[in-house]
Amino acid sequence: MTPKERSALFFLAKHLAAGVTAGLVFCAAMLGFDVGSLRTLLVAADSVGIGLYLFIGSICITFGSVAMGVGIMGLGDHRDHPDRDY
Repeated sequence: MTPKERSALFFLAKHLAAGVTAGLVFCAAMLGFDVGSLRTLLVAADSVGIGLYLFIGSICITFGSVAMGVGIMGLGDHRDHPDRDY
């Protein structure tokens, strides 16, 4: 792997970690405040572990993907379009 490829992967990994962390905080808040009786429904289910895993996993994947997308889209600068008024 070249240093440039390594730095690109590190860049994405940083954004993924930030997104997953935000997702975990969001899940904790949703369950902590029992929004929409979500915690009540999860605890009353027969398979609490699977429901919790699916909830946290899907939120973390979504937040991580969005964070990586925002990081990639933020890479451009004013030299890309010098005639555009920012």
